[in-house]
Amino acid sequence: MPEETSGTTAAAADDADAVGGGEAGSGAPSRRSVLGWGGAGLALGAAAAGGTVAALTSTHDAVPAALTGAAVPFHGKYQAGIASAVQDRLHFAAFDVKTKDRAELVQLLKEWTRAAERMTAGLPVGEGAVGGLPEAPPDDTGEALGLKPSRLTLTIGFGASLFAKGRFGLEDKRPEALIDLELFPGDNLDAARSGGDICVQACADDPQVAVHAIRQLARIGFGKTAVRWSQLGFGKTSSTTPEEQTPRNMMGFKDGTRNISGTDTAALEKHVWVSAKDAPGASSWLVDGSYLVARRIRMNIEIWDRTPLQEQEDIFGRDKAEGAPVGKSKERDEPFLKAMKPEAHVRLAHPDTNDGATILRRGYSFTDGTDGLGRLDAGLFFLAYQRDVRKGFVPIQRSLAKSDVLNEYIQHVGSAVFAVPPGVRDKDDWWGRALFS
Repeated sequence: MPEETSGTTAAAADDADAVGGGEAGSGAPSRRSVLGWGGAGLALGAAAAGGTVAALTSTHDAVPAALTGAAVPFHGKYQAGIASAVQDRLHFAAFDVKTKDRAELVQLLKEWTRAAERMTAGLPVGEGAVGGLPEAPPDDTGEALGLKPSRLTLTIGFGASLFAKGRFGLEDKRPEALIDLELFPGDNLDAARSGGDICVQACADDPQVAVHAIRQLARIGFGKTAVRWSQLGFGKTSSTTPEEQTPRNMMGFKDGTRNISGTDTAALEKHVWVSAKDAPGASSWLVDGSYLVARRIRMNIEIWDRTPLQEQEDIFGRDKAEGAPVGKSKERDEPFLKAMKPEAHVRLAHPDTNDGATILRRGYSFTDGTDGLGRLDAGLFFLAYQRDVRKGFVPIQRSLAKSDVLNEYIQHVGSAVFAVPPGVRDKDDWWGRALFS
């Protein structure tokens, strides 16, 4: 549950981090209007002739916040869903690859890419949910008909297990920074909620749009891949748009105050995007990509809710109302670390405490029913992007796991690391092309 940073280049994650270590205009057509053009079979041609093609071909770098309902460009140098303005809803899925045929896996990645292009533009997959042969299952399940693109982004990553010797001939292409994380003090990891060959992060402002996207990829991959685990998230716990109000986590504190801005290209290049120097030789397929650490962090909500306010603020090192660091009056005032308790979360997660370690966070809150003992199964689904896991998440989490007093109220129960390839450049490109070339 890493948290904050110093200096003008922004941050590791918020000092208030509770637990973890140009979009297209709103004129993009809805799925219902697309299907109204005379049947699903005509939808793609009509869309290609109109404004939707812009959403498919615009270059994506960092994008500012946009109105709900807009389409985020899919093609670009970097994958959308990293530096993009953070949406309100998440459906994250980790897949195990079941096929042993490399060519079959490559074909699936191509099919997934084409489906992602359409869904992020607000279009149905393939021929659509209606209008096809009555005797055949439709190409799209239909639950997103009539819904806008809702700033849907789909971001793919590859786990270390995909590079295992004897699987797909990728063992020599595994990047050095795609590490197996150590077991940190306090970790209680569930194997059923950890790892995975491939991950897909679906973010949108409409939960049904995000869920629909993962469902379609799982359907297309049936028999070749299987969902290993997944996580729904709501209420972003950090943002890449510092001009907007800072969101709060399930503990009631502002989260992501000093997160890296999606428009701060210098900070992104320094801390998030993989360079040619980082990925030499056989690992060069990862240039302009990133690394993702995903951690499911359970919060002991019932205990936290009975903790005095002053103690809560001492634990974080910020006040609960404004989010100001100890001894300061405004949320974005530079924190004076020595004024905080030695075990305060902000102090331990700050870059000055961790040799400058900085990450970009895109976490979400979750509530998954109860644990069978009358307690909420709730917390933070922590997502952190960085240029090198060994220099980003690892040193921050070591610091936090060692002495952060917040550990009395949280526990890391799921974990995964993925290498996130660069963006899909154009309609002839596809997810993972450089890796499998």
